[in-house]
Amino acid sequence: MELKRVVVTGLGALTPIGNTKDEYWDGLISGKSGAAPITYYDTEKFKTKFACEVKNFNVTDFLNRKEARKMDKFAQYAMVASDEAIADAKLNLDEVNKLRVGVIWGAGIGGLETFQQEVLNFADGDGSPRFNPFFIPKMIADIAPANISIKHGFMGPNYTTVSACASSANALFDALNMIRLGHCDVIVSGGSEAAVTIAGMGGFNAMHALSTRNESPESASRPFDGTRDGFVLGEGAGALVLEEYEHAKARGAKIYAEVAGGGLSSDAYHMTAPHPEGLGVVEVMKNCLENAGLNPEDVDHINTHGTSTPLGDVAELKAISKVFGDHAKNININSTKSMTGHLLGAAGAIEAISSILAIEHGIVPPTINHTTVDENIDPELNLTLNKAQRREVKVAMSNTFGFGGHNACVLFKKI
Repeated sequence: MELKRVVVTGLGALTPIGNTKDEYWDGLISGKSGAAPITYYDTEKFKTKFACEVKNFNVTDFLNRKEARKMDKFAQYAMVASDEAIADAKLNLDEVNKLRVGVIWGAGIGGLETFQQEVLNFADGDGSPRFNPFFIPKMIADIAPANISIKHGFMGPNYTTVSACASSANALFDALNMIRLGHCDVIVSGGSEAAVTIAGMGGFNAMHALSTRNESPESASRPFDGTRDGFVLGEGAGALVLEEYEHAKARGAKIYAEVAGGGLSSDAYHMTAPHPEGLGVVEVMKNCLENAGLNPEDVDHINTHGTSTPLGDVAELKAISKVFGDHAKNININSTKSMTGHLLGAAGAIEAISSILAIEHGIVPPTINHTTVDENIDPELNLTLNKAQRREVKVAMSNTFGFGGHNACVLFKKI
């Protein structure tokens, strides 16, 4: 069967460096760091005392207090970002066929703060099972797309993809395929996460996954740098409105880019460590190019997973060199996690937005905080270090990988 074309017509972002799509983009191209000391709880006894929190966010500016109390922060973030994307797409909700509008969302963890708080309350009590009646619906990861659909009456496919840090890229690929196959006209897709909590930080610290550069939080996320010592935890949400091309044209929608293709693979190697030669990453990028019908030489920009971990960064760049060969040195490679930190299940969504805006504006955001060469990284690769670079971007690739060896890749192209 002939596959339908899919385009992006709306964007919304709530991030540690900007609470709207435009603020987020301004933060990216200016090289702004979102890392700062944690304000949510006392960090005195924690090895890592900083994170990339969403700033100046008051949920009652967007949701009434009664609604907000029924949602974990990750779901609140999803509502805010998706509302922005829907408004940006200028969807006429009175005219669109809501039976053919879906919501496919990504979350790696879901309502971690809710779960944590309910357990702490129980432990502090007299042993009686006095739990909040909204405990379960606030905690489950699928509640974010459920709330989006309930608010807008979208009756198409509705679910959450959970593949750790690849979750929202996985959601975007699912959404692409759902529209390609003719099952939907529009899908709101993306991801959200709110894991800057006692349990979240404590758990990642126990794994020795986080940077402990407490003396300089703003420079702690340093992908590809020789002194990197772990990732910086972030939070927030990114939302995209994906739409069938003819449907978008018929209503005169602004089109940001075409979703050209995607790919999925598994490392099948280790619970948390990447394959040292990046074999699964090689496969996911090859799968993505084949799915899009594009050649390696077509790609201008890659937004890497680039978490700022000693093993992961090297493995991903090795994989890029294998897939793209000599063309790799012509690609603007970057890691926007140097600014936003790692949003876990929401990472793929906000990094897809960055890739799309790089196409629209002809600017590749920088990889900030690079001061020391890593001898294990090919010096001929253009890692877009420290300053944004102007160039025409016709095709952009966004990579996201998750614990368990989950790999997802999405390709966008200028239309």
